[in-house]
Amino acid sequence: MQKKVRTWIYDILASVEEIEGYFKDKSKSFVGFQKDVKTKRAIERNLEIIGEAISRIMQLEPNIKISDARKIVDTRNRIIHGYDTVSEEILWSIVIKYLPKLKKEVEKLL
Repeated sequence: MQKKVRTWIYDILASVEEIEGYFKDKSKSFVGFQKDVKTKRAIERNLEIIGEAISRIMQLEPNIKISDARKIVDTRNRIIHGYDTVSEEILWSIVIKYLPKLKKEVEKLL
């Protein structure tokens, strides 16, 4: 694995762990998430980083398999270019449902 790719995988892991950290001292509740604009924006930023890192990995080493890689990159693009169409429900489902799986995958790659 190329050094750049390894770095991007670490970036993905760091972003996932940062998102997890936002809920360290509070419960993971959708209602709380909806009211917390700072956390929503921070999650969006971390999802942008994750999507960009995966996009770069796909270009440099397409044989590395990350589940839903294309969807993750598409989500990143939507956050950046279609920010007004990103729903809280989608962001929340990513945090609850997909990030734990992604974390396991990138830990395995490292």
